[in-house]
Amino acid sequence: MCRLFGLAAGRRRISASFWLLDAPYSILLQSHRNPDGAGLGTFDEDGRPRVEKAPIAAYLNTDFAREAKERHSCTFLAHLRYGTGTPVALRNTHPFEMEGRLCAHNGNVADLPALKEHLGPDLARVHGDTDSELVFALITRETLRAGGDVVEGVSRALSWLADNVPVSAVNLIITSAHEMWAVRWPDTHDLFLIDNRVLSEPMDRHSSHGMRIRSAELGEHPSVLVASEKLDDSRGWQLIQPGELIHVSADLSVTRTRVIDGPPRFPLAPITHD
Repeated sequence: MCRLFGLAAGRRRISASFWLLDAPYSILLQSHRNPDGAGLGTFDEDGRPRVEKAPIAAYLNTDFAREAKERHSCTFLAHLRYGTGTPVALRNTHPFEMEGRLCAHNGNVADLPALKEHLGPDLARVHGDTDSELVFALITRETLRAGGDVVEGVSRALSWLADNVPVSAVNLIITSAHEMWAVRWPDTHDLFLIDNRVLSEPMDRHSSHGMRIRSAELGEHPSVLVASEKLDDSRGWQLIQPGELIHVSADLSVTRTRVIDGPPRFPLAPITHD
């Protein structure tokens, strides 16, 4: 099962190196169980997306560690891939970019010929073989049709998927230069949120090596995080509800919208591994 990580810090450029590299259950540690690719997506100061990814495990990729340490951004999106049939290749490594947004996905959607037919000319946005990129292309098209409203775009896309193709899960995170959207549907896989917007003092946390870390940057700069599994033992992690979409805006306000009710019409058994 793939792993997702997203962070939004509003309009303040910060580092996410603690969560990516040093947290007790960091993205780097999780990559030992998800070896088929890793990617990190951020945005430059001018708002241009920047993606570094490779079809190898993050713990084997020195570039991943270097970028995680050096990169500052208002939003972060990381993905660890566990391949489920499509080739282990750069074209199939998340995050994907469309219309200035980045997306990473965890789950499975079947009957891809039907989805491709439904996309029609918008299939030209897709360059790889994964169901994830096809789902992002559908969300992108529906968002454009909704006048740029990502919440509505996700809602329309999930409604079509729910009625027309087999689905095990569509857990995903989308980021722009200053915003983040995350959805969990249905209840097949977990997706957690932790709200660090109100912090009275610097965080006092322990790294994966047992060392205590007091990070002024983490403590002084509010943020909202979303991840497939809890990255530390804080009690603040909340399980996102099935069908619920979380939107973190540029001013760090958080809205929760139910974008779909119930399970898919054609449930698909999830692909699991040890």
